[in-house]
Amino acid sequence: MRPRSILAPEWWDFTTLDRELLDDAARLTLEDIEGFSREGFEVRMYDTLEDFYLAEALEYITAWKQATADNPCGICGPIGPTEQLPLVARLVNELELDLKHAHFWGMDEWVIDGKEVPFDFPLGFAKADTDMLFDRIKPELRMPKENIHFPKADVSEYVASWDLARCLVMQGGQGDAKHWAFNDPFPRTGAYVDAPPSPEEYRQLGTRVVDLHPVTVMQNARTSGGGVVTEVPTSAVTVGPKETWKSECVSIWQAGAHDNPFGQRLTALMIAKKIPDSAVPMSLLADHPNVRFNYFRGGLGTCTVQMH
Repeated sequence: MRPRSILAPEWWDFTTLDRELLDDAARLTLEDIEGFSREGFEVRMYDTLEDFYLAEALEYITAWKQATADNPCGICGPIGPTEQLPLVARLVNELELDLKHAHFWGMDEWVIDGKEVPFDFPLGFAKADTDMLFDRIKPELRMPKENIHFPKADVSEYVASWDLARCLVMQGGQGDAKHWAFNDPFPRTGAYVDAPPSPEEYRQLGTRVVDLHPVTVMQNARTSGGGVVTEVPTSAVTVGPKETWKSECVSIWQAGAHDNPFGQRLTALMIAKKIPDSAVPMSLLADHPNVRFNYFRGGLGTCTVQMH
């Protein structure tokens, strides 16, 4: 029987993995991670945060430049990280990039009492994308509102939007629970008391409303709310693996501001060595045909003991 979680005993997470795998991840050096690139999985390193966030912003520009009337296409983007968003707007304006055929998919949104939060919710993701990106683009260059797809608790319109245009890249970060978007590990209940869902079962999930792992709630309080956990919703609607596999590339950006040195190592190891396990949802990308992990070297740190 797999061990119980050290972090949240009624849930699955990375602490329920074999200890040998966890120890192997903790020992990885930066050079080890650089050597993990293989067919279908590329590791990229950046020496400065300026280069890191500019490269992340350019993924938007590269995708949107390809959009035409006959080839509508775009990008699915995260809130976390957000530093790239104002850079995207500046690049669109400076390059005078007309976005009338471009598309954008938001990854997720908070849900309270079965309904997505209103636009003015302070922690809202649609609000953040609008404030930090879309409202900063010159009006004559902006994409039509119908080409901006934010998920809602009723997922039908959002799911259908994935067939309106090609998603060239799904961009994201990595949370402490080792998720992309809010694809969190499952609670340890019902059919999943003794084992988490199989990778095959988890990959069948589409966009849906989810209950968030306690670690995810704590992380969002830390990164976005000054640690005020009571202000963070415990449910969200999130883009699913089904839509993720419709994306031609999945590009994960890790500056060291979200997941820690150990987490950044663990998922790289599991994807590189093709060890998918739904207790570590990010590891399921081991079976996606085109995944990139982008690291800021200075954010990779070490897993040695440092007393503070």
